[in-house]
Amino acid sequence: MQIWAGLGNPGPQHAMQRHNIGFMAMDVIAEMHGFAPIQKKFQGWTQEGRIGGEKVLLLKPATYMNESGRSVGEAMRFYKLELDALTVFHDELDLEPFKIKVKRGGGHAGHNGLRSIDKHLGADFRRVRIGIGHPGHKDRVHGYVLGNYAKAEQPMLIDMLGAIGSEADWLAKGDYPRFMNDIALRLQG
Repeated sequence: MQIWAGLGNPGPQHAMQRHNIGFMAMDVIAEMHGFAPIQKKFQGWTQEGRIGGEKVLLLKPATYMNESGRSVGEAMRFYKLELDALTVFHDELDLEPFKIKVKRGGGHAGHNGLRSIDKHLGADFRRVRIGIGHPGHKDRVHGYVLGNYAKAEQPMLIDMLGAIGSEADWLAKGDYPRFMNDIALRLQG
């Protein structure tokens, strides 16, 4: 079994913020792959299903970003899983908007959701880094990540989320280069 945790903040006021791209990815994956209805578990919302023959639990922590590790840690302990079963989807300032990179381990680069998961579980988990770009100066980061996607960005956002959902089989199978490559190819067209 795998746990895919999408990071974000609960509540409709946060729904379209760049910081909530992890929540958006979980919603699209669940819809495209016919996951079970949402349940409240592990201080968050979960949906169970299968992707590419693999059993996957989608998790959206309801703890707010800064405490994501509490929710993710609870789910990991409940299922007695090691870190190689965890994939975290999150916004990434250091990537161009709508670029996707997958990596294992690493630092948190100031991302409070990753910092919380590191604190509760350690850093050696898979990350699906979803580029949101950088606003240019560190003083503008807070407002930028908590800002909504602009109307002009929404067609590309929808295309990128659809590509993540469409190529999720490769991620479930552990073929991260194919996952990243096929998403990039879909977004070129």
